[in-house]
Amino acid sequence: LGNLVVLYDSNGIQIDGSTNLGFTEDVLKRYESYGWHTLEVADGDNDLVGLTRAIETAKAVKNKPSIIKITTTIGYGAAKAGSAGVHGAPLGADSLAAVKKLFGFNADQKFVVPEDVYKYYGERAAQGAQTEKVWNELLAKYAQVHPKLHAELSRRLEGRLPEGWEDVLPRYSPSDKALATRKLSETALSALAAKIPELMGGSADLTGSNLTRWKDAVDFQPESTELGNYAGRYLRFGVREHGMAAIGNGMAAYGGVIPFTSTFLNFISYAAGASRLSALSKLRVLYIMTHDSIGLGEDGPTHQPIETMAMLRATPNYLNFRPADGNEVSAAYISALQHSDRPSVLSLTRQNLPQLEGSSIEQALKGGYSLQTYGSGSKLDLLIAGTGSETSIAVDAAKLLAEQGLTVKVVSMPCLELFSAQSDEYRHSVLTPGVPSISVEALSTFGWHKYVHCPIGIDTFGASGPYLELYELFGLTPEAIAKKALKIVDYYKSTPVPTLALEF
Repeated sequence: LGNLVVLYDSNGIQIDGSTNLGFTEDVLKRYESYGWHTLEVADGDNDLVGLTRAIETAKAVKNKPSIIKITTTIGYGAAKAGSAGVHGAPLGADSLAAVKKLFGFNADQKFVVPEDVYKYYGERAAQGAQTEKVWNELLAKYAQVHPKLHAELSRRLEGRLPEGWEDVLPRYSPSDKALATRKLSETALSALAAKIPELMGGSADLTGSNLTRWKDAVDFQPESTELGNYAGRYLRFGVREHGMAAIGNGMAAYGGVIPFTSTFLNFISYAAGASRLSALSKLRVLYIMTHDSIGLGEDGPTHQPIETMAMLRATPNYLNFRPADGNEVSAAYISALQHSDRPSVLSLTRQNLPQLEGSSIEQALKGGYSLQTYGSGSKLDLLIAGTGSETSIAVDAAKLLAEQGLTVKVVSMPCLELFSAQSDEYRHSVLTPGVPSISVEALSTFGWHKYVHCPIGIDTFGASGPYLELYELFGLTPEAIAKKALKIVDYYKSTPVPTLALEF
């Protein structure tokens, strides 16, 4: 990071007044303790020569980043200079005129840029064009000498994925072993890391739980630490969820790499400020979030997400996946990587899940699809929508209901955002109008009324205990769901089934 020079404007003012009200640390000492090179310009209002000298000195330091503390007066030259009064309020006509006079401008003119400023920036533009020309010529020579490396560099800079990258992702059948979706994610991520060299990321001190480090991964570390090297692609973020998400944003914005970050799903709340900016800035950041429900067990309600997925689903431009099996995990990675203008959350289980009859990568890419129908009737009596670990529970509940003579369709909905983007006709074909419907998800029911008549979930905090006991406690077993479902079916025998407002 020897090329990094940070200019720290220290004006001593915050919105509430003096920064002394809530900020007394020595910033340069703090950065010195980080191993940074530190400099200070005492009069940032007037000492432009000193500021230039400090910047040149910092640029000459190549073995560490530099920070320059520049002491300034906020609103310099204005009537309320040095106070919070100029932080977010207009200066006013008289004060603005005084500032203009101080810096040699005509106080009566407005929105005027002096001709010498235009000239200066015109010269800078010409210099930039010449620099770009030299670079393009160098790149052309590089293409002649190293055609394969040039093609690879161009592909990454243009944001194109390697040919056939989707083909490395595994497909599963019901005969395959039941596995936690975090384990299925590990398999998928390992395959993708070998095929997509720009895929780079890590975990916030939960690598062994998130399963995000492939076998031959090398840590991104200084060689002097003997822990890795700068060719490494695995990042150890430490317990810094917000910083991790912010770093992911920076990597995605710079380009040439595809960042992934990872922690427990509940802890994305610590990163919310930065992860929200992923969506706002249209950045492709993959959030690989494990331990996604009460299924994590004994860690209890401090670790068990309830409202977290509802928050993420309410955030514009996010893709939020709760895959139910291996095919849906592969589909989640395909969709996350294909959408270069939005972040994705992969919400993954700690507990093992079966590979489902009827699932496929192609179907899951639609966000929601008809998994299977149970029962022999010609007309549906009930529809059960499930996500993630509860989809297999929905299947078992449907089988119980079929034994009682009902015909039940199970719908898997791994990504509500993708499903909502499908055609009206397709969504109608999945969430069949005129059929009573329920959803099953071990999270908050908030937002599900848009899709089903009666959502079943958890609208309290979780609890600590073995996960199977917790599912029983919260009524998320096949037997408990079937019992509720019978009541719903009976209710709609005498009440018209409403058509839901699915934004058709």
